[in-house]
Amino acid sequence: MVHLSRIYTRSGDDGSTGLGDGSRVRKTDPRVAAYGDADELGAVIGMAALYADGDDLDGLRRIQNDLFDLGADLCRPLGEGEAPGQALRVQAAQVKRLEDEIDRMNAALAPLSSFVLSGGTPLAAHLHLARCVCRRCERSARRLADSTAINEEALRYLNRLSDHLFVMARHANREGGQEILWKPGGQG
Repeated sequence: MVHLSRIYTRSGDDGSTGLGDGSRVRKTDPRVAAYGDADELGAVIGMAALYADGDDLDGLRRIQNDLFDLGADLCRPLGEGEAPGQALRVQAAQVKRLEDEIDRMNAALAPLSSFVLSGGTPLAAHLHLARCVCRRCERSARRLADSTAINEEALRYLNRLSDHLFVMARHANREGGQEILWKPGGQG
C-alpha cells in the first residue's frame, strides 16, 4: 500500500525523477513521457466521469484504476527474467475486459455511415477528448517500446482503450440523441 507523508522531496530539482525500480532518469526520458501521458489520460477520464452514472461511471472508475496499473507498469523497466507477478503489469484479462465491453456497447449501436465528429452530450465530448489523449499516450508508449522492452499487454491495452472510449462516446450520444456525423466537403 502507498503511504505518503510528504509530497515534496526536492530530489527532482535537478531535472531527474525516480523510476519504480529505484533508478533515476531525466524527466524528459521517453519512459517518463509515457507514464505521464497515462496519468493525464486518467485525469481526463475523471473529467468525463463527472457526467457519467451507473455502469458508465463504474466502467470509467475501473479504467482509471487500470491506468494506475499502466503507469506502474511503464515506470518500472522490465527486468531480465522477471517472474510473473514480481512487478505490477497490465494483464491480458484487462485487455479482454475492454474488448467484451466494446462488443456489448457496440451491439446496441447502428453501423456507421460516416465518421463521427467529437461532441454531442457532455459525457461524449469528454470521452472523445479522452480518446485523443489515449492515442497520444499509446504513441508515447510505442516510442518507448521502440527503444527498450516493455510489456506488450500495456500497448494492447492502450490500443483497445481508445476504441473503447470511441464506442462509449457513441453510446453516450445514442442515449442523448446527439451523435454528430461528418459531412465531407461542406455538405449540409
